[in-house]
Amino acid sequence: MSSNNHQPLLTIVIPAKNEEKNLPKLLSSIRDQSFEDYEVVVAEAGSTDKTRDIALSFGAKVVEGGMPGPGRNRGAAVARGKYVLFLDADVILASPKFLADNLKEMQKKGACVATVKVKPLSRNPVDKALHELYNAFALATEKIRPHAPGFCIFVKKHVHDEIGGFDESVVFAEDHDYVQRAEKAGYRFRILRSHPIAVSVRRLEKDGRLSIAMKYVMGELHMVVKGPYKEMPYEYDMGGDDKASNIK
Repeated sequence: MSSNNHQPLLTIVIPAKNEEKNLPKLLSSIRDQSFEDYEVVVAEAGSTDKTRDIALSFGAKVVEGGMPGPGRNRGAAVARGKYVLFLDADVILASPKFLADNLKEMQKKGACVATVKVKPLSRNPVDKALHELYNAFALATEKIRPHAPGFCIFVKKHVHDEIGGFDESVVFAEDHDYVQRAEKAGYRFRILRSHPIAVSVRRLEKDGRLSIAMKYVMGELHMVVKGPYKEMPYEYDMGGDDKASNIK
């Protein structure tokens, strides 16, 4: 991690709430990266556990957060990097070259905003199939109607600033809205192939796989026909809880 006196190339922003069980795994995977020219900002959303203390123990800067979109904006507001990477607290950078190779690919492709393919932290074949289905959909629409999960978005800092960050009036699929607004503003979007992001399946387990799949299908249809959601259509609880670890 870069020192406080050095302006890093990359700022990693992580919105988090009650993530004491998952955050250390993510921060450890960041610390193990071959790429070291980064800083970490955790946008902490009123946790009642040790999330804030854990972030500080890893050398991260902690700012006051909120829901994911606003939290990302709060983190990006203090970012010093030329690039920003938005991550969720329950993902893991499975390869030690995740940052180095994906940033290099992003620069080579001239992308201003980007994401990666996803893989589940699960051995369940249904989870693997669902994530591969999403990958296929995202790749098919990459140059037509960009999609990017909020748990992994690379963006040039000036692009984030120029499009006004995440639209805080959008309460569902704000991540897809974000990259689509960037693309409409003339900034190149790409899905990077170097390394996928490993993501928790806790929401699939909590809400049900079929239910989640239907929510995203209906959300996509709503965005195409009526635009982004300005009122939350489903119950949503941010972050972890005090139960056993959600990452398997």
